[in-house]
Amino acid sequence: MGPHRMPAAEVDVSPDLVRRLLAAQHPDLAHLPVETMANGWDNVVCRVGDALVARLPRREVAARLLVHEQRWLPVLGPRLPLPVPVPVRIGRPGPGYPWPWSVVPFLPGRVAARTPPADPRDLAADLAGFLGALHTPAAPDAPVNPLRGIPLADRHATVVRNLDVLGHLVDRGAVMRAWETAVAAPVWDGPPSWLHGDLHPANILVHRGRISGVIDFGDITSGDPATDLSVAWMLLPAECHGAFRDAYEAAGGHLPCEHLWTRARGWALALSLAFLAHSADAPLTAETGRRTLEAVLAHSARLPG
Repeated sequence: MGPHRMPAAEVDVSPDLVRRLLAAQHPDLAHLPVETMANGWDNVVCRVGDALVARLPRREVAARLLVHEQRWLPVLGPRLPLPVPVPVRIGRPGPGYPWPWSVVPFLPGRVAARTPPADPRDLAADLAGFLGALHTPAAPDAPVNPLRGIPLADRHATVVRNLDVLGHLVDRGAVMRAWETAVAAPVWDGPPSWLHGDLHPANILVHRGRISGVIDFGDITSGDPATDLSVAWMLLPAECHGAFRDAYEAAGGHLPCEHLWTRARGWALALSLAFLAHSADAPLTAETGRRTLEAVLAHSARLPG
C-alpha cells in the first residue's frame, strides 16, 4: 500500500487572504509584509512583518484545535521556561475564510528536525525542564483529545493499521514485540497532566544551538505524561536518556518509575509508525519516523528477555 500523503487543504490560504483578513480585523497590522513560512498538516503559517506570525487552519478539524491554543496558551505560557506562541491577536471568520485564526509572536530558530541542538546534554536539560514545568495537574475543563494522553491499548488498532500501510518497510515482528511490552505496562493512575500532545522535532525550535521555543499546541490536552516524554526517543541519543530522566524529576516532573518510561517508549513507537505511514510527500516526517523507530527498536533489543 505505501505511506499516505498529507491531507488536502479545505481552504486555500494565501498571503493575499491573510492581508485581507488583517485589513478587515486588525488594520494596524495591514501595512506589514506577509509571506508564507510553512504549509503544514493542519495550518498555514505566514510571517507578518519582523515580529509576528499569522496561523490559519487549512482544515476544519484544525480550526477546533486552534481554539484550544487561544484558550489555554495565555494560561500556561507565563509559567513555562521556554517561549511558546501565546496569541497576541485573535482572528474571526471573514470573507473567503470560515474559521478562527491567530496572530502570534515570531519565535526565532529552525525546527530541531532540521537543525538539532548543538549539545545533547543541554537539549536533555532544556526539554526536561520544559516538560517538568508543563506536566502539572490539568484544569477540569482541559481539552479532551481522543488520540493523545490515553492508555496505550487504545492506540492498538491505529498501530496495526499503520503497520499494514507500511508493509515490508518495517520489521513487523520486532515492532509488535516492542509494542506488546509497552502495552503491558500499568496505565497512568495519577491525576491527568497538562500535555503538549504533539511534541516532536518539527515542533521544537533551535536558535544558536539551544532550544528557542516550542510551537504548535493544537493537540494540547490532559492525561498520561508519557505521551510527551516520548520525545526522548525522537531527539536524544540513548546515553542522554538518564540525564533527561533526572532533570525531569528535578524540574518537578513525575517520579521516573519504569512504567512511565516504558509507556513513553510505547508512545514513541506508535508515533514513529504514524509519521512513517503519512509521509509520502513529507520527507522530514519520514526521517523523524525512521530515526525514532530505530531508536525504540534498539532500546527494546537491549531489554532482558
